[in-house]
Amino acid sequence: MIRPKPFAASLALLLAACGDTSGPAISESDRDVAEQQHPQLLAEFGGAYKGDEAAYLERIGEKVAEAAGIGGQCKFTLVNTDVVNAFAVPGCYIYVTRGLMGIVNSEAELASVLAHELGHITGNHSNRQQRQSVLTQIGVIAVDAITGSDELTRMVGAAAGFFSLRYSRTHEYDADDRGLGYLQKAGYDPYASAEMLEVLQRSQQFQDRARGDETSAKTIPEWSLTHPLTENRIARARAAAKKTGLKPDALPDKAAEYLRAVDGLLYGDDPEQGFVLARHFAHPVMRIAFEAPEGFTLTNSPQAVLIEGSDGTRGEFGGGAMPAGGPEAYAEALLSSVIGNAPADIVTAQPFEAHGLRAFVVQARVQTQQGVVPIAVAAYPGDGGGAYHFLLVSQPGAEPQQAKTRLFGSFRRLNDAEVASLRPRYIRVAQVGPADTPQSLASRMAADRPAELLAMINGLASAKEIRPGEHVKLVLFPGR
Repeated sequence: MIRPKPFAASLALLLAACGDTSGPAISESDRDVAEQQHPQLLAEFGGAYKGDEAAYLERIGEKVAEAAGIGGQCKFTLVNTDVVNAFAVPGCYIYVTRGLMGIVNSEAELASVLAHELGHITGNHSNRQQRQSVLTQIGVIAVDAITGSDELTRMVGAAAGFFSLRYSRTHEYDADDRGLGYLQKAGYDPYASAEMLEVLQRSQQFQDRARGDETSAKTIPEWSLTHPLTENRIARARAAAKKTGLKPDALPDKAAEYLRAVDGLLYGDDPEQGFVLARHFAHPVMRIAFEAPEGFTLTNSPQAVLIEGSDGTRGEFGGGAMPAGGPEAYAEALLSSVIGNAPADIVTAQPFEAHGLRAFVVQARVQTQQGVVPIAVAAYPGDGGGAYHFLLVSQPGAEPQQAKTRLFGSFRRLNDAEVASLRPRYIRVAQVGPADTPQSLASRMAADRPAELLAMINGLASAKEIRPGEHVKLVLFPGR
């Protein structure tokens, strides 16, 4: 989550398809549209991650694009989010997240991801028929049919929009096949495609185990949801590599080059966007925090923190400019923008205090075809003329719950010690010494599940596979 700012327009439609073109693989009109939308997309999803890692991604991307016959026509961008994903939009704008770069272990694996995305572009894969509604994907009620509110649609869709796109199995296999050819032509080990799919599968399993803990934060759906992973797909990629007639490692994977490139990469949450820690959110720059009730999960994004309850409650924590009327005017204006023209009754509208902060809460019931939908807004004063808010939408017919009161009352300011404890983490590459053990390496990791994370980010089934002399990625606080 970034500093409070006015709501951005939803990007759900602009990201409705990957490779949705006609005629040439990359048309002039598609490139023009992609170029115009590029700055807004980056602003919505964390911005571009600058530095040597971004330049490295561009070099490898261009190398694979040349092999695909579209060299000089694509743009490759490293996105500043820890979500594990890669995607392409018409016009051959390819985006790779910082989270994905963190789990890749060789240049060939990265090249296989880029080759696959380029396969969607050259294959002209339109997924409009296969695209799931963003609202359906994250379990939100059919907002358009209920309220006709563009604002509420934006609220539940903007941060998850491009992560909800899906491809058919036919298109995935076609992109796999095209990508394998581009990978080999670019001079990389074709077996890296299957290896990368296994890395992604391990990453998904790592996240799934975290979500199995009721106190764990839920992340935005990742690469395996937008590009479905199956054992059959991994086996198919391995068999396709074997059909090339090459033996594994006959072509280079350039693991050492890759590890040098990502040494120092930011891992996990960016302090500028705040930290999701289980059911807690804390922002060291804005010096604020709150705690979601038990049974709720949080998803951090650049524009808002998405909130999801086990009872079907959905919402966000966000911010904007404080109007002259203070939190009361802010809450009422936000509620009005969400409800739109739908008939509604105000249930309560009253001030309250949260850890010494004077706030205001409005609760309403909106009449819909599905029933009465409860909506609650709580607004708080921020610094420098800003404001913060919670916006929650319950399932039709639901009754107001104490969970909302606990959430609204948990908002507070951070003290100096708490701010100092919120530190970024970075990937550091280290050579395993003769005295090092998986346990000693895991003990250095800045993580709650260090042994599991150590294995996952190094593409291993278990940390026990680490051997002296190898180079491994560690996740450390600065100065470690």
